[in-house]
Amino acid sequence: MMSGKYTSLDNQNVSGSVASVPDPGHVSVKFADSNLETFPPSNAQGKISGAARPPRDADDTFSKPVSGSISEEPQQSGWLSKFTVAAYKPYFDIDTTDVLERIKDSLFPFRGTFTEKTATNPDLYGPFWICTTLIFVAASIGTFVTYIAHKLQKKEWEYDINVVTWSAGLFYGYVTIIPIALYVILKYFSAPSGLAQLFCLYGYSLFIFIPALCLSIVPVEIFRWVISGVAGFMSASFVALNLRTHIKSAGERWFLIVATIFLLQLALSVVLKMYLFTVTV
Repeated sequence: MMSGKYTSLDNQNVSGSVASVPDPGHVSVKFADSNLETFPPSNAQGKISGAARPPRDADDTFSKPVSGSISEEPQQSGWLSKFTVAAYKPYFDIDTTDVLERIKDSLFPFRGTFTEKTATNPDLYGPFWICTTLIFVAASIGTFVTYIAHKLQKKEWEYDINVVTWSAGLFYGYVTIIPIALYVILKYFSAPSGLAQLFCLYGYSLFIFIPALCLSIVPVEIFRWVISGVAGFMSASFVALNLRTHIKSAGERWFLIVATIFLLQLALSVVLKMYLFTVTV
């Protein structure tokens, strides 16, 4: 009797509990409103504010910062602005295609149109990497030539680390001191030129020495002199012809200035030949 009673009660409880559970197929879950679709959220507190922006790619590294963005740097005024990174960003904001086009122009020195193309946007990116590449190429090629010469004569050879420091001083010093000196001279003769443009011109004028140094591996002395002379003549012509029109406004002495520029570039090629490829064993 009691078991039957408990059984009927259990059946009633089970049937009652099952009936109270809603159909799982009709379950609806609703989340509270959030800003997951945009990041950062528009109501975020702190320095980050504004709607979401697309990620910046590698080519946008040196673009101008968006007003109010987290990457904006405080602007310095007066002469202090020359010592900020922002002052030099525009000279490194250049595409690879532009660098290759300017290198190609340096290999055709008789066009004389390089300064016209770079008048509004001279860069320092190309000159920096050209000089840096020249340092390692000159040091490695010069070391390799001396190594082969010693081995052929069966003499002991030791690596000279001073070749690297000497090359760095030569190329970085040349592409810095000569443009500054020329800038002062042109300003004195009332024919001023942009300093950044002179850095750009002289930096790209050194590119021809990279293939010239590579060809100097050939162990023929007369061939090395010819390569050095041709590279020096092309580099000197590139600089002189691109500055000739501008320097003509300096007066009657313009020819003397252009001739000095030409001879300095030739002297650089002679120095490279004498100190890197004149082997003494």
